[in-house]
Amino acid sequence: MNILVDKSYSIMGQSLVKNYLHITFSTKYREPLIFAPYEEELHAYLGGICNNLHCYPVKIGGYTDHIHILCMLSKKIALMNLLEELKSHSSKWIKSKDSTLGNFYWQHGYGAFSVNYQGVDAVSNYIANQHEHHKSQTFKDEFRGILKLYKVDYDERYVWE
Repeated sequence: MNILVDKSYSIMGQSLVKNYLHITFSTKYREPLIFAPYEEELHAYLGGICNNLHCYPVKIGGYTDHIHILCMLSKKIALMNLLEELKSHSSKWIKSKDSTLGNFYWQHGYGAFSVNYQGVDAVSNYIANQHEHHKSQTFKDEFRGILKLYKVDYDERYVWE
């Protein structure tokens, strides 16, 4: 049997991926546990985890009870694996910094939203201004706004568990 192969098209020889993600998650029960001097160190530590997983960070910030990460998701790791690495390693790390942080835990869930490359600067600036932003808005209200912006259906009973 002869099989004709159409050679008029080419197959891409490599995989090219550039997926920007805005990830956010909070401390368990939204406990306000993220303060100086560990806040900036925590952001840098999370950035190091992202770098090690080839999920290059653009901006990391947050407030006393939550984190925002803008990064590029590597084509080599699933989102849930990235979050598992970020949360487990950073939780262990921060507990080792101060005995008062022995009960530090992240919430089980998270939000992860795609960002168009044209919106990267806006999201980066938003993350950079978290302290100012949270003078007038709680994380709950902020997260509800993000869900509304991305048109995510959710059940309020399960978001804040």
